[in-house]
Amino acid sequence: MAAVCEKIVENVIVAKNRLLTTNQYNQRDCCSAAAPYNHRNFLSFHGGKKLLPKYHCGFVNRRNIYCNAAPSTTSIPYLEKVDFMKLQNGSDIRGVAVAGVEGEPVTLTEPVTEAIAAAFSAWLLEMKRADASKPLRVSVGHDSRISAQVLQDAVSRGIAGAGLDVVQYRLASTPAMFNSTLTEDKAFLCPVDGAIMITASHLPYNRNGFKFFTNAGGLGKADIKNILERAADIYKSFTDEGLMKSKRKASESIKRVDYMTVYTSDLVKAVRKAAENIERPLEGFHIVVDAGNGAGGFFAEKVLQPLGAITSGSQFLEPDGLFPNHIPNPEDKTAMKAITQAVLENKADLGIIFDTDVDRSAAVDSTGHEFNRNRLIALMSAIVLEEHPGTTIVTDSVTSDGLTTFIEKKLGGKHHRFKRGYKNVIDEAVRLNSVGEESHLAIETSGHGALKENHWLDDGAYLMVKVLNKLASARASGIAGGSKVLTDLVEGLQEPGVAVELRLKIDQNHPDLKGGSFREYGVAVLRLLENHIESDPKLQKAPVNYEGVRASGFGGWFLLRLSLHDPVLPLNIEAASHEDAVKLGLAVSSAVKEFHALDMSALDKFIQP
Repeated sequence: MAAVCEKIVENVIVAKNRLLTTNQYNQRDCCSAAAPYNHRNFLSFHGGKKLLPKYHCGFVNRRNIYCNAAPSTTSIPYLEKVDFMKLQNGSDIRGVAVAGVEGEPVTLTEPVTEAIAAAFSAWLLEMKRADASKPLRVSVGHDSRISAQVLQDAVSRGIAGAGLDVVQYRLASTPAMFNSTLTEDKAFLCPVDGAIMITASHLPYNRNGFKFFTNAGGLGKADIKNILERAADIYKSFTDEGLMKSKRKASESIKRVDYMTVYTSDLVKAVRKAAENIERPLEGFHIVVDAGNGAGGFFAEKVLQPLGAITSGSQFLEPDGLFPNHIPNPEDKTAMKAITQAVLENKADLGIIFDTDVDRSAAVDSTGHEFNRNRLIALMSAIVLEEHPGTTIVTDSVTSDGLTTFIEKKLGGKHHRFKRGYKNVIDEAVRLNSVGEESHLAIETSGHGALKENHWLDDGAYLMVKVLNKLASARASGIAGGSKVLTDLVEGLQEPGVAVELRLKIDQNHPDLKGGSFREYGVAVLRLLENHIESDPKLQKAPVNYEGVRASGFGGWFLLRLSLHDPVLPLNIEAASHEDAVKLGLAVSSAVKEFHALDMSALDKFIQP
């Protein structure tokens, strides 16, 4: 190689008694104006382990050496080989962006990221068939992860190198990124032609990933596969000269706007409209927010306070990609305990909690009762069915029988239980509408909820706006009682005494697989279980089911299904009592016990006396 440039960059993160901002996460400079591309991901950690939250396995102090070759027109020999297809996670891209966790090598390096962004740009150019005289524009935003700034820079280089304009939003939410493709506002350079959100949802701090949008919505699995195939080809053809060229283009074409101002303003307008245009319809309501140190801290100051709400007692609003307080995940018990405690300690009317990138949410009423999973779906169904009587509510496969009864008998709607995966649920609702069956809500137990009125976007903040609308409209109608108006909406929902999810892992190295795939093995397990149910008079197979094997019996139900991505068969069991739940577990155990590659330890532990 020609002249070599070497630079040591040291980043120290002090996770205790210090507020991390996205500007503090990464402080970098180049060796010189001619410095070649930094091909190593520099977020590796050494030392300082005690400063990390207890559920992290990484380290705190980061230092790395970059050894970069001089510009060249030949392909770059030092780029590691990458299996791009392994980065696909359904309709998202996910990988490891920070080194330091044993057994988790970095897969989202800067060159990999740049190749993916360039591939999305090429895909977008094809889809839009753009006029060459007017460059397409792509917005880029990120959540609070510590790798966010580095990946944002790499994404921007990939877009600019492909000849497209880049608009950086910095800290943003996933729903806001989609909205930027719809907003008509030249002052904020909107609408953009495509959007990229840098996030890995609630996954640990060392992970990151990408979600992609156009004005037609989020990209699907086939689109992501296409983009990764393109990225693999682009990656192989990288040269030092080409990478430096994209770096120069990025520095020339990047613009920055505060799009979250537009997004939050729209949320505020939606609540005011529901309250007959009262300026401060939440005046006197005490609402606390838990953002889990993700990107959702804006909701307290930019949405609730302009509407008149008191937000004292809100917590973990500051972005901190080490997530020192709890995992930002409305399904996580520790997270829900934290927001419940905040509501009770502050005597608040309502608590709201978001995941890292704000596409999921949950709530807690003034007495500490949670609105998440089946209860959140019941609440949203009640609100939507008031507005659209008889409409179909599409959910994922693990919703309860009690929810079906509630939606159909109490609310007069139709429950269409479909598959796991928020994109599956949303796409099914869209499909139903296309064939003449009206559906206005698609929602998963995980907290992903999308409404027809909101372009079928799973938006945790908009979901909470619908809840706030109910509070505000009740107040405007002279109905008092705080969050009791919400609690009353789910009255009559039958809730199980026991609800568990057990994960039965498939050992891919077990001789039972006989060289086959874990998916083929899992299908064989499900087929045998289905035969067993049909011969057992105490069990009734679900008459309509789109995923796995579902049966009812002993006053409850179970669902065994194959994971979308992993060699795992999740088993959900719900029943009125532990004794009845065990009976359902025993029925599954006896049916699949001969499958020796199936790790039954979780189920065995549950059913043993």
